[in-house]
Amino acid sequence: MSQVVTLRASLRERAGKGAARAVRRAGQVPAVVYGDKKAPVMIAIDPRELHTELHKGGFFARLFDIDTGAEKHRVLARDVQFHPVTDRPEHVDFLRVGADSTISVNIPVHFINQEKSVGIKKGGLLNIVQHTVELEVNANDIPDHLTVDLLNVDINSSVHVSQLAIPASAKVVGGERDFTIATIVPASGGDA
Repeated sequence: MSQVVTLRASLRERAGKGAARAVRRAGQVPAVVYGDKKAPVMIAIDPRELHTELHKGGFFARLFDIDTGAEKHRVLARDVQFHPVTDRPEHVDFLRVGADSTISVNIPVHFINQEKSVGIKKGGLLNIVQHTVELEVNANDIPDHLTVDLLNVDINSSVHVSQLAIPASAKVVGGERDFTIATIVPASGGDA
């Protein structure tokens, strides 16, 4: 399970385009917390904290505690809007999750033992087909990542989703088919 990160936030009193612009002029990023059958909460987040978390990877697959000072909300990031020129975050949507919530999340796939892989040592190339796998999982059991061990994968071999170690409480979305995660293919123009 991933570690829950706390983001500090301040409450916003107003919603709407003008209020969001005022928050941005004040040097904050407007955001909203919604879901879990509770009223939406408008907040403003420090852009430096948000930037740090955005660039750690797996932003949409990690749980956060939004601390407004008055209360904490356990959330999962669902959307980030970026400025078209500066690429700075302009707004964030957070989905409030309860302890027993089951949600659909894209989990990043990490590859290990690339340098020791049988197929890559023979001159093959790793072709990653899926960088993430969508899981339906309890909010408290979201894994940080799924791991693919390439050690014994040879040229012209594939790794399928059924070969991944998926938590028992999770279910692959679209799990009725055994889709390909990665393959090791021969280098073009070479004999393999």
